[in-house]
Amino acid sequence: MSTHNSWQPLGPAILFAPADRPERFAKAADRADMVILDLEDGCRAENREAAREAIASCDLDPARTIVRVNPPEVEDYAADIDMLRGTAFRQVMLPKASSAQQVDELVAALGEKTQVIALIETPLGVMRAEELARADGVVALFWGAEDLVAGLAGTSSRFSEAEAALVPGRIHAGSYRSVAVHTRSHVHLAAAAHGKASLDSIYVNISDANGLAAEAADAAALGFAATVCIHPGQVPTIRQAYRPSDEEIDWARRLLAEAEENTGAFSFGGQMVDAPLFRQAEAIARRAAVTG
Repeated sequence: MSTHNSWQPLGPAILFAPADRPERFAKAADRADMVILDLEDGCRAENREAAREAIASCDLDPARTIVRVNPPEVEDYAADIDMLRGTAFRQVMLPKASSAQQVDELVAALGEKTQVIALIETPLGVMRAEELARADGVVALFWGAEDLVAGLAGTSSRFSEAEAALVPGRIHAGSYRSVAVHTRSHVHLAAAAHGKASLDSIYVNISDANGLAAEAADAAALGFAATVCIHPGQVPTIRQAYRPSDEEIDWARRLLAEAEENTGAFSFGGQMVDAPLFRQAEAIARRAAVTG
């Protein structure tokens, strides 16, 4: 089983685009760092055949394009895979992922160059997050809150304003409930433990830019590779949240330059620099590079 891969998204803002709205493909690709052409929830079932034709004939850059197929247990899945065989698109999001076998079968169908983003959004998928992270074909884990809560017979992944008003200061409107917090952490840890990237979930309240900014900043600080979004207007907020401050960039660059002149631990700015601090500086430099 693989324990490391070099796949990283080309930037922190990844935008969903409905596969049955091909007139939006180019705009989505232009606005975001990467685009997800969605054949599953974002595509009406009766439009999927036409949507597959639209993907097969589009000229988007395969390096900046992910295709979300339908889950393996859905009839449309086989048709999705057949369509992808005739294209150059090999970054594939597998929804409701729950086993390494599903990943292996997907890679076998599309070839060894297939890069699978496993979408963990069911109770079983959460319990098998580490198995999915270990799978050779998986390059990243992405978690989803709403399908997960539905699978628990729940109704909402976040606290409402009314609930927050009952206990002021203890919970905040829009913040995740405990199961979602656990899942986010568990999926992120599973990905990191096996050298895979992790993508943070969508923020559904598109009018709440401050809430998105806070959640994306938290994701960046924790080491998520990107935040997935559902509206072009969310892209600038995510990019800004992931961009380190000028002070952080300057600190990281000076530390990394100093590290080239030293071996082992050394003193920098009154701190002893060892491997963890060095990796933090590398992470800041990477985020600065992809956020401009």
